[in-house]
Amino acid sequence: MSTGPTALIELAGIERVFHLGDSEVHALHELELRIDAGEYVAVMGPSGSGKSTLLNLIGLLDRPSAGTYHLEGRDVTTLSAVEQAHVRSTRIGFVFQSFHLVPRLTAQENIALPMMLAGVSMAERGKRVAQALSDYGLADRADHRPDQLSGGQRQRVAIARATIMQPALILADEPTGNLDRHTGDEVVRLLEELNARGVTLIVVTHDAALGRRARRRLDMEDGMIVGDTRTSGAT
Repeated sequence: MSTGPTALIELAGIERVFHLGDSEVHALHELELRIDAGEYVAVMGPSGSGKSTLLNLIGLLDRPSAGTYHLEGRDVTTLSAVEQAHVRSTRIGFVFQSFHLVPRLTAQENIALPMMLAGVSMAERGKRVAQALSDYGLADRADHRPDQLSGGQRQRVAIARATIMQPALILADEPTGNLDRHTGDEVVRLLEELNARGVTLIVVTHDAALGRRARRRLDMEDGMIVGDTRTSGAT
């Protein structure tokens, strides 16, 4: 008997309120959302609609003011900061518009960083980094620092770093925002290949073309999901 898709993310009654002086800003309001393992989701909407707040909450970079968040069946809203950090480092990968690489580290050192923080052995780190450098066409850039790399190369390093711990979930915030169209298309292809291998992919974007490539599109407005559309997505 089929048990149906497995829920990776379940948000229930999510509120996120920021206090600015005497005023309250409701960045997320009464949010209900389920995302199954292996989905490819685009989150779209105008600036200030709550897209990045939602991504930060899903990525355990922020906590909701109210509501519950289950990740892989576990209520992560009840975890301590240390426990959340462990889940974040092992189950979630981040890809940002501005890359967020450590300037003084080489490409291979940036890629290895999550494994160092997680206590992975040096031998295992070396093996995984070498494979990642090869997979992302960066073998000849291993010893280059970020300022010695092109935008596309820096984003490939960022994707390699995001996936080196073999996470269940990739969160990409405007991943093509600082790239030209050709390089951006290459980065999207890399992310879609990860999704094709079973990694859940959530992309926040203003790019309508990128939004159309996803198989599910969430439209946000005033901290709420006002549209949830499933499509055939990328071909």
